[in-house]
Amino acid sequence: MLPHAPERHLVDRIGWLRAAVLGANDGIISTASLMVGVASASTSPHEVVVAGIAGLVAGAMSMAAGEYVSVSSQADTERADTHRERQELLSQPDFELAELAGIYEARGLDPVLAREVATQLMARDALASHSRDELGITDIGTARPVQAALTSAATFSMGSILPVIVAMAAPASLASAAITASSLAMLGILGAISARAGGAGTGRPTFRVLFWGALAMATSAAVGMLIGRAV
Repeated sequence: MLPHAPERHLVDRIGWLRAAVLGANDGIISTASLMVGVASASTSPHEVVVAGIAGLVAGAMSMAAGEYVSVSSQADTERADTHRERQELLSQPDFELAELAGIYEARGLDPVLAREVATQLMARDALASHSRDELGITDIGTARPVQAALTSAATFSMGSILPVIVAMAAPASLASAAITASSLAMLGILGAISARAGGAGTGRPTFRVLFWGALAMATSAAVGMLIGRAV
C-alpha cells in the first residue's frame, strides 16, 4: 500500500488566519472611519490624507505591539504550565499516569485500555502526551508572538492603504463617499475570502464585517460633523 500524504485540516490555518483577518479588517475599518470623520469635519483633502497616513502608521504599530504582548502572555502561560507538568512527571509519575488514564477513560475507553494507552504514550513522550491531552497545548494552537505581530502589522497596513489611495484619487467633494463605498466593498471581499479560507459559508461572515464596518464609518462621520460644527 502506498503511503498517504499527510492530511491537512482547515484548523491548521487558524493561527495566521485570525491575525491576518483581524489586521486587515482593523486596517480598513479604523483608517476609513478616521478619514471619513475628518472629511466630515474638514473640507481640506490634504488633512484627510494626512489623517489616513497617520492612522495607518499608528494603527500598524499598535496592532503589532498589541498582538505581541497578548500572544506573549499566552506563550508565557504555556511555558509555565509545561514546566510545572515536567516537574510533576518527575516527582509523581504514578499519579500522572493515573491522571492521563482517567482522561482517556472519560473520553470513552474502558479502564484497562485507558491505562494501557496512557502507559504506552507516556513511555514514548510523557510531557507531550500530558501537554496535549491534559493541558490542551498543541502545535496548531501554540502561541507565536512574533508571527502574530508581523502578520497583524502587515495586514493592517495593506488594509489601511486602500482608503488612503482612494482619498488621494477622488475629488474632494466625493472623498467621504468614495472612501466609504470602496472600504465596504473591500470589507465584503475580505469577509468572503477569509470565510472560504476557513472552510465556512460566506454569507454570515460577510454580513458581519459589512455591518460593523458601516456602523463604524457612520458613527465617525456623525461625530466629525458634530465636531466640525462645534469647533
